[in-house]
Amino acid sequence: MSARQSRLSRLWAHEKASYGLRVFIALTAALAVCWHLDALTALPGVFLGIIASAIAETDDNWWGRTKAVLLSLLCFCIAAASVIWLFPWPWIFIGALALSTFCLTLLGALGERYASIAQATVTLAIYTMIGLEQHGATDLHSALDAVSHLLAGAVWYGLLSILWTTLFANRPVRERVARLYIELGRYLQLKAALFEPVREADLQRRQLDLAEQNRRVVGALNEAKTAILARFGRSGRPGVNSGLYLRLYYMAQDFHERASSSHYPYGALVDAFFHSDVLYRCQRLLDLQGQACARLGEAIRLRRPFVYGESNQQAGRDLADALAYLRDQQRPQWQRLLGSLDLLVHNLRSIERRLLDAERSEASLDNVDTRLRDSNPHTLREMGVRLRQQLTPGSVLFRHGLRMALALIAGFAAIRLFNAQNGSWVLLTIVFVCRPNFGATRQRLAQRIVGTVAGLVLTWALLQLFPQLHVQLLIALLSALLFFFTRTDRYLVASAAITVMALTCFNLIGDGFVLIVPRMVDTLLGCAIAAAAAFLILPDWQGRQLHRVLARVLDTAARYLDSVLGQYRSGMRDDLAYRIARRDMHNADAALSTALSNMLREPGHVRRNLDAGFHFLALSNTLLGHLSALGAHRDQVDSYASDPLALAAGDRVRKALQQLATALAARQPVAEDDNDADRAVAAELEQIDEAMPPKLQLIRTQMALVLRLLPKVRAAANEAVRTLT
Repeated sequence: MSARQSRLSRLWAHEKASYGLRVFIALTAALAVCWHLDALTALPGVFLGIIASAIAETDDNWWGRTKAVLLSLLCFCIAAASVIWLFPWPWIFIGALALSTFCLTLLGALGERYASIAQATVTLAIYTMIGLEQHGATDLHSALDAVSHLLAGAVWYGLLSILWTTLFANRPVRERVARLYIELGRYLQLKAALFEPVREADLQRRQLDLAEQNRRVVGALNEAKTAILARFGRSGRPGVNSGLYLRLYYMAQDFHERASSSHYPYGALVDAFFHSDVLYRCQRLLDLQGQACARLGEAIRLRRPFVYGESNQQAGRDLADALAYLRDQQRPQWQRLLGSLDLLVHNLRSIERRLLDAERSEASLDNVDTRLRDSNPHTLREMGVRLRQQLTPGSVLFRHGLRMALALIAGFAAIRLFNAQNGSWVLLTIVFVCRPNFGATRQRLAQRIVGTVAGLVLTWALLQLFPQLHVQLLIALLSALLFFFTRTDRYLVASAAITVMALTCFNLIGDGFVLIVPRMVDTLLGCAIAAAAAFLILPDWQGRQLHRVLARVLDTAARYLDSVLGQYRSGMRDDLAYRIARRDMHNADAALSTALSNMLREPGHVRRNLDAGFHFLALSNTLLGHLSALGAHRDQVDSYASDPLALAAGDRVRKALQQLATALAARQPVAEDDNDADRAVAAELEQIDEAMPPKLQLIRTQMALVLRLLPKVRAAANEAVRTLT
């Protein structure tokens, strides 16, 4: 393959290449048709219709996409007709818009598809207002003319989206799975840093970095699962196309569990083997396997063969030799630590075997329960139950919907008060800036203001420099394309791009310079109202909800432990129930990391428990590691059922975690009377006979580690409750 072909192949394999090409075709075709029909005044509406249709777009198969497009177009037509009908009665109109916004926000409980359609419907309703204002639509005919442009753009992009899904059916799955392995590779490399044999290392800082990356891995796993469900259904029956992606997905889950495992405190390993190179070799092999996972992700993305590499295999052999040398030293004080390193090496060898299987495409799904959990409702009854659950102030969607509705009413009142000529931009700013929690709203607000100012300055300069019509059309096209590329991950740039596009397009039907100052004022006013709503109307302070997030972490950990220990009695089964318990635990840990990230952007008086939360996150990540080690090595151990101490320890840990979760959920402090008893049981568990089966030694060692961790977890939980605002 030539260098040029290689570059083109990499460019086409980029995650946003397919999306970008689809948007480019949609925008270019719309521009070409408007130019050919000499109807450039319709271009702003057509572009806005394309944007609304793209906002409603979610990943799905061709039939699901068809149903979603039809539903979104139906909602668009109802929204546009309602705006035309009620626009002459301003206060009735804004009341209807606020009520519909509240109801549409609640639809987000039904899944991502409905949440996207709901947001797009509200957006199109406000776009309709903008179209009526810009066209000066004072009669039904001119109003219908303005709305037809929006709907034409929405229909065109919807049809193109269905066609694209049919032509490139499996591409989104491939992209999600590729990203999953890239994130997993980064996780392994951060995990490797914990094995650096350096005394006085900031292990808590490294564990927090690992927890943050774990959040990304969990998110990538969830996105990959959603893409697989959308394409192949929830039955999990592997077919010609789905078999490969199911194998890669389940292999990634196995990697994640093994990579999350923690067999002994890293500080103790450093102290014991400071003068040996065994930890360096562990670090090197983990880092190399992280690089191999990233290469596998790139190979999946580019659809090229994956090569594990001889250097990786040699690193594994070197580690085994280093471990054998330490065993030959016959030092009794190293016995338990070497056992932990043996388990680590076993995990790394398992990852290596799976990567070699991926290289040879020999991974099998035999005897694997390939069903997937689909949490979205599929019947009208399920949808009704899900919606009724949201009708309480305790629901995030209820509070967000009410906040949005009242903010829109306040925005409309401000428009009437100041007699704003293009006041619809105020409402549009509120819709895009107001987020479900204060931290996200604050971040979006700053990005919107800076992006809009930059876009206005850039528009003024471009309109001055390039008064030619064809150049301005090109600017509108490129800025719209840039908006689509950046709207999900670089909102500041997206805000600047959509500002340039809007003003350049509206310059075709009037004087774009006249709109620069009103657009700035409307943006500032909309941002101020959105900020006030996030701060005053049922604010969703993460600091005040932190105890529930902590309780969820411990509750899911207890259920995962129960599932793991059950398989030590009955035998290993990688079934759906076990995977759900494991995924729930990782999701809860990721939710804690997300909540703490949001708390960093909240006012100081509502996040006094932030430090306690981060301390708890480090401890919960350690707890997750100890439990994952049990899960990674689970197998039937006959002697486990006849070891009363091990059985009692497992029951003790499970009950302690559940008691902690219950107390946290009730915002109650936890008694620390059991700390000494936990340490005593841990000391008994650590009295291990060398003749004991290795897997039973593992159970006792991991239970001892968790029992020694519990006093710290109780203290961190009590600190979080004490500082709760």
